Parts: sequence; structure tokens; C-alpha cells
Amino acid sequence: MRHLHIQFGNHWRPCVSGRAQIGAERDSDSTLTRLQRLQIRLLHVYFRLRRGMTLGVRAAVLNDRGEVFLVRHTYTPGWQLPGGGVEVGEPMVEALARELAEEARISLSGPATLFGVYFNRKISRRDHVALYVVRDFVVDAAKTPDLEIAEARFFPLDALPQGLTPGTRRRLAEIAGGIAPASEW
Repeated sequence: MRHLHIQFGNHWRPCVSGRAQIGAERDSDSTLTRLQRLQIRLLHVYFRLRRGMTLGVRAAVLNDRGEVFLVRHTYTPGWQLPGGGVEVGEPMVEALARELAEEARISLSGPATLFGVYFNRKISRRDHVALYVVRDFVVDAAKTPDLEIAEARFFPLDALPQGLTPGTRRRLAEIAGGIAPASEW
């Protein structure tokens, strides 16, 4: 592990993986000068850009009639699996539940199964997507169009809509067992 050092006043403190080890000499951030707080912020930004990774979740929500729930966003073309970003400190399953509620008005009623984690090079060189298969759920209400979602509904797996994104098509084929799982979205 690479160690860096950052100066706090007249003292140098080791900084491992971008987290300053300040110790007992500091009771709160209020004892730091503006310059010191700026140094910490810049270091955090550096590590976020240099080493940071983004994580998202998607759900293949499958009902007992052989249908999958898909959404069409207002800001990007094509039909895709519902999902979104995982917030810092948020467990992936909680992010999945939140995104399903927001984008689909669907609540989990049983465990979601992690199917795979994919590198999503099309978004950025640091984006990863965790794909879950959801079979136990409740549709709380019909999803109506809003600022984010133009359309959302179930489609038969053997009659998927035109405009299905290539990544979504591949993931559904992997889940069905038609092709081997890939490492990239």
C-alpha cells in the first residue's frame, strides 16, 4: 500500500489510501485552518479521480408469466433494466430496492439474487454494474411517466421491444442460459 504524507500545521501525518490520520491532537475539523481543510479536500478529490470507481445496480425483474420489467428513460435512448447508482455507504441491495421503487414502483418481497458484476466501459473506465435477478416482488402501482422515466412495463421474454439496448439484450440472454456471462456490460 502506498503511503503519502500531508502537512497539518507543523506536523506531517501519514495518509493511507487518501484518508488522513490526524490523531488525538485534533478534536474537530474546526481546529484545522482553511488551508489544511483545502489540502484534505484536494486529496480526497485526487483519490476519487485517480482510484475511485462508480457502482450501479440493475434488476432483471421477472414475473411468473415469463415477462421482464423494462424502462425507457427520458435522457437516454432504448429500453433497459431498471436501476441506478449506489450511494456512498449504501448497501447494494438497499440501492436496488430504492431504484426499483423510484423507477418501477416495485417493492422487493423476497431476496434478490446477485447474478453478476460487470465492467461498464461505455459509461467510464471506472464504472461497474451489479446485476440482480428479482423474482419475489410486489408491483405497488402502475408506473406513470415522469421527468426520468418515459415508459415502464413488463414485456414477454420472447417478444422484447424494439430499441432494447445491446447490454440489456445480452444480460437477458445470460440469465436465460443462452450465452455465457460476460465480464463487460
